[in-house]
Amino acid sequence: MQPITALIIDDEPLAREALQLLVADRSDTSIVATCKDGREATEAIKRLKPDLVFLDIQMPELDGFGVIKEVGAANMPHVIFVTAYDQYAVKAFETEAVDYLLKPIEDDRFNKALDRAIRRIREERVGELGEQLARLIGRHDQEQGTPSQQDGYDTRIMIREKDAVRFVPVESIVWIEAAGDYVMLHTQAKRHLLRESMAGMEKRLDPNEFVRIHRSSIVNMNRISEMRPYFHGDYVVYLDSGKELKLSRRYRKAAEARLAGRVESTVR
Repeated sequence: MQPITALIIDDEPLAREALQLLVADRSDTSIVATCKDGREATEAIKRLKPDLVFLDIQMPELDGFGVIKEVGAANMPHVIFVTAYDQYAVKAFETEAVDYLLKPIEDDRFNKALDRAIRRIREERVGELGEQLARLIGRHDQEQGTPSQQDGYDTRIMIREKDAVRFVPVESIVWIEAAGDYVMLHTQAKRHLLRESMAGMEKRLDPNEFVRIHRSSIVNMNRISEMRPYFHGDYVVYLDSGKELKLSRRYRKAAEARLAGRVESTVR
């Protein structure tokens, strides 16, 4: 995996050297430059566009906060502040810094801060890659006549995973399960976690293909093999994958109407 790029900014030579030695023990991070003052730092950030900066707060002429102001908060890389004074901590985190290290820096504390920064940077990269791929695939689908949406409903679901972006064909989804602030897409081969609500999923899926049968379950109607009465008006829905799910009374009437309409359209 491509290492993240980092810039060290500190007016003390020994502090710059100490940070370089700490980073040298890591294979996931590469130092692209070191800077001895804020003016030099702003030029290097704009020119090199590193993923991360280790930024000293107290520097002559232009301090760490001045560097952020000069570059522009929206254009700044991720920041780990480094300083000998803890009175700047609150202000540092107000700038949405990844972390705040006090000199002299302990190895364990440094590695925890860098690990946190790397996770955030890689998540951001995956998100940007996902958006780029979605646009690319959208253009390709239009050219090939296979749109990513049909009649306003998704035909593929984009899943951002730890180090990748995956596109799941809607037709491959057997059923969908609520999982807190997420939903779990169950296909025949794998499960995929997506940050979405059940109500949001209902809006994205073709109602002629998917039906909600419980507050925590949406099923692909093509995968329903059987339904049997349970207790108190509930039913058990059997999927061709072998999964058994409950059809609750709350959703029974709408589900039965949807399924009946599907059968009628098939007969016609």
